[in-house]
Amino acid sequence: MTDLAWLTARPIAHRGLHDLNKQCWENTLSAFERAAQHGYAIECDVHLTADGEVVVFHDNALDRLTGTEGYVWQRTAAELGALRIGATADHVPTLQELLRLVDGRVPLVIELKGIPGKDDGLVAKVGAVLRGYHGKAAIMSFDHWLIRDFARHAPGIPGGLTAWGDKDRELEAHFSMLAHGISFVSYAVDHLPNRFVSFVRERLDMPVITWTVRDGNAVERTFAHADQMTFEGFLPDGAAVA
Repeated sequence: MTDLAWLTARPIAHRGLHDLNKQCWENTLSAFERAAQHGYAIECDVHLTADGEVVVFHDNALDRLTGTEGYVWQRTAAELGALRIGATADHVPTLQELLRLVDGRVPLVIELKGIPGKDDGLVAKVGAVLRGYHGKAAIMSFDHWLIRDFARHAPGIPGGLTAWGDKDRELEAHFSMLAHGISFVSYAVDHLPNRFVSFVRERLDMPVITWTVRDGNAVERTFAHADQMTFEGFLPDGAAVA
């Protein structure tokens, strides 16, 4: 198994080190720079654009973050780059912009957002972009159809399953993904402990990170049942995010 000690070495800033979208918004270059300066790993989300590029953005729809109608997959990377996030000077960045900014200073954990019928080529494009990157990076997704393409279209890049749930049918679906070469798991902290996470950690020696940790109870649950946290709204030393 790939050595992923770097994945769990430092807390992971959820969508960058933002301040819950007050002045520094999620998935922006400003939030990513703050995380890098604090030495935190970075989690981010990516979508495929209308012209086959990859942008860093969480939602499928544009309205919550940009105040604009429509969907990410309807716009080109240039059109999205012209949109401002919230009332800030930050724009919708491309994955390439994120890589140039971070430049290997901290690890990246990139979640691929699938949209059935609109995401053909997403894994291949992310894989191609990351092959030219010298820093530590991993990819993950909730979407099983994307994960099945990781080994073929993003070879050599650690791939993970993002997951939640504690019911048998949910856990069995997660177990099925072990046949597709995943090397880590990102799990909802509120659904720990469970037998899937226990199995991958104890039997497969696979690292598990949690999402999204927002308080002390979730920190304690993370380190009782997983290896590292994806956090937001506070600093791991106990301070509030300024």
